[in-house]
Amino acid sequence: MGALPLASAAVSHRQRSCQLAGGERRAACPAPARRVPRQRKRPARAMARDKPEAAAEAEATPERSYREQLDFLNPIAQPLASRKLTRKLYKCIRKAAKHKQIRRGVKEVQKFINKGEKGITVLAGDTLPIDVYCHIPIMCEDRSLPYAYVPSKSDLGAAAGSKRPTCVIMIKPHEEYQEAYDECLEEVSSLPLPL
Repeated sequence: MGALPLASAAVSHRQRSCQLAGGERRAACPAPARRVPRQRKRPARAMARDKPEAAAEAEATPERSYREQLDFLNPIAQPLASRKLTRKLYKCIRKAAKHKQIRRGVKEVQKFINKGEKGITVLAGDTLPIDVYCHIPIMCEDRSLPYAYVPSKSDLGAAAGSKRPTCVIMIKPHEEYQEAYDECLEEVSSLPLPL
């Protein structure tokens, strides 16, 4: 194969093998593919402007009440926080998240329980399969850490400032919300442990 003309110097290796010495194409070689420019994703807020009725409909969907959420509890969700205590825990979680004083998720909570960190462990009662986090209450009992179940993992995630549901959160003490923390700690500690 002789030297290729200068015009075809920018041609790919595959296309070079399809060219003959005079710059002609072999009959069996496919035509070079044309590049199609990629389309950019539109930002979420631009899409929300286009569909205001869809966003309004999503916000208008009623959330399940505490009593309705109790229907979805798993069998190990004991001790379960009352409606009032659940609200207090969510409020304390929101304050702790603002000051970055929470541990979120099974792996992270388990790691810091093993390291000896103190705090209130809040577990979601509607997590399935229960094998994912059924060892956390035992670890808490071994280290004398207070823990309680709340009915909803999506509400637990929302309280932590996330759109993603979460099944375990540990609230660490901090002076900014110490009063709310102490109140929650007292009530969670007074809950009866399962047999």
